[in-house]
Amino acid sequence: MRRRDPRAALERRRRARARVNVLPVPRSHCEPDGSIGSRQVAEVTLPRPELDRIWSPEYLERLARTYWRFLSRVSLGLLRVLYTESSREVVLLTRPFVLLRFKAPEYDFAADRGTVTWPIDRGLLVARKRRGRGYLRLSVQRREDGGGPEATAVVTSEVVNFYPTLAARFGRFFYDQTQLRIHVVVTNAFLRSLANLDLEPSVVGAFSPAVPQRSPAASPGRGEP
Repeated sequence: MRRRDPRAALERRRRARARVNVLPVPRSHCEPDGSIGSRQVAEVTLPRPELDRIWSPEYLERLARTYWRFLSRVSLGLLRVLYTESSREVVLLTRPFVLLRFKAPEYDFAADRGTVTWPIDRGLLVARKRRGRGYLRLSVQRREDGGGPEATAVVTSEVVNFYPTLAARFGRFFYDQTQLRIHVVVTNAFLRSLANLDLEPSVVGAFSPAVPQRSPAASPGRGEP
């Protein structure tokens, strides 16, 4: 096994602008109807002025964009995200290999929380008879505190009511050891990457100050994932 270079770890820690603590949660749960859900959670602690600066619909949109960009980077470009006005598609290199197709994102932002939800439509990874039933959601919850120099936000990634093709065809165990395991590893790596607070600018920029704004809760599908 290749040994980790401690100098690289020290450099990452030096550049980090926040501390990330990935919380231990169950990897997944299965409902009686066969739908599967998974949830990954991390605490992100950073200087209070920094959290105040990025606590806005614009940065919620940028967090969503960063999630998809991370997926593409960690797959070395094998996975790409294609955007249309009404959908987001995760493809293996190119169409027609659409692994997951989501409807346009729905945003909700409040004083202490923000969410972006992508309803799952279809794709090769979705059981054919169970399309259009689940969703992927990123949420950020700002914790109450005593007004100290640091503040903490809880970032959650969850998949709800998902019907995977692998589980339908080959059984839940096979799905758990392949697709689910990869999803958990990649999502936790994404959460850890938030330590650098390097949030990708949105391509659409629906909530950018340069764009006429509407309430995120009242304008589903306008965000850029």
